[in-house]
Amino acid sequence: MASNRLTPLAFRKLKATDEEQTISDGGGLFIRIRAKTDGGMLTFRYCYRIDGKQRWANLNAKTLSDARQERDRIKALVKSGIDPMLEKKLEQERQRQKQLQEQAELARLQSLITVNDLFERWAATDLQNRKDGGKEIRRMFEKDVLPILGGLAVADVRKGHITEVTDKLLLRGVNRMAKLILSLMRQMFRYAVDRDIIEFDPTASIRKAKIGGKSVERERVLSEDEIRQLKSQMPNAHFMPTTEAAIWIMLSTCCRIGELSKAQWQHLDLEAGVWTIPSENSKNEKPHTIYLSRFAIRQFEILSQFKDSDTWIFPNRNNSNHVNEKSISKQVDGRQNPVIHRNRTAHNEALILSGGKWTPHDLRRTGATLMGNLGVLPDVIEKCLNHIEQNKMKRVYQRQELRVEQAKAWKKLGERLELLTRANQGNVVTMGQRKMA
Repeated sequence: MASNRLTPLAFRKLKATDEEQTISDGGGLFIRIRAKTDGGMLTFRYCYRIDGKQRWANLNAKTLSDARQERDRIKALVKSGIDPMLEKKLEQERQRQKQLQEQAELARLQSLITVNDLFERWAATDLQNRKDGGKEIRRMFEKDVLPILGGLAVADVRKGHITEVTDKLLLRGVNRMAKLILSLMRQMFRYAVDRDIIEFDPTASIRKAKIGGKSVERERVLSEDEIRQLKSQMPNAHFMPTTEAAIWIMLSTCCRIGELSKAQWQHLDLEAGVWTIPSENSKNEKPHTIYLSRFAIRQFEILSQFKDSDTWIFPNRNNSNHVNEKSISKQVDGRQNPVIHRNRTAHNEALILSGGKWTPHDLRRTGATLMGNLGVLPDVIEKCLNHIEQNKMKRVYQRQELRVEQAKAWKKLGERLELLTRANQGNVVTMGQRKMA
């Protein structure tokens, strides 16, 4: 083999001729030189025997040194009982199968809809039927859900992906929001199950109680002493007069903050002392009439002095729509949290009351509790709150409006608030408090 081995000089002198040449380099390695008429190309081949049969392997080498190294690698394979040509064919088949699998997976992924796609489909068919057309849910998903899940195929979403969303919310300290978004994600994935988009709901095994702890129903009610506190501390909050009036309206009418935020001047008749909340503004989609006390009318009169819109009682900054429903809540919260809101307002302790943190919705519960303390019957209070009767039989057969009784209830509440908020409160006796559900 050594005697046949070409020297570098002999290799360089190899030239194509009119005939094809096969030149041995020893050890089974051959150099093949095509005839001039066929292009004169130089290639390398290795001849070996396996299982008693002669085989030829075409080498990919470009230089004699590379050819010798490739020859030695093949020789080692043959020595271990591996047919390099068969192995090459098997490797080609493996690569072909891998490529087919990759193409099939790509086609599968392209055929699957993503969570972004699912959300848009859900929004178009289900969310558009909600009162706001799904705008608030879209805002929440675009902020907290879709940045994490949006690009995933719906079929690939697992429990861990869902908890990644809720864990980020829990780290922000918004536990109730984490529970709400879990509930909304569950609605969306159940929608996908119902339409055979996926077989299983990835949220099914996640208990809401495990997300941020067990939900506790709020029972916060401002005492009469706290209402006095609120009156005396309100100037220190440096609210706009319209915000201050809104707080007293919520307390004296037991309305929801969303109902007040969306209120229009056309819904209000101060001469008759009536505020009509249309069905599209009420939580239960039932129209509601509030018979205003003198106390409540005076707050609306304050609002009329700062009237910036012919349509909205509480307009947004450019008067194009009503104010954001969270605006008042954020202002109230900002006056009770000196740590979180230390950089937002200089008055971040102005509305801290002796009973602890309170929200605008607690004013609705407080107003109802005051009515109860003043002797108003529970059925009348429920009507004032525009609650739907839970007992089906009562709901069907007892349709009385109790309008006169409601008007008297709001009048009693207004008169009590007049006493509690007047400048000289020294002679006002605080009533015992009975919490309303």
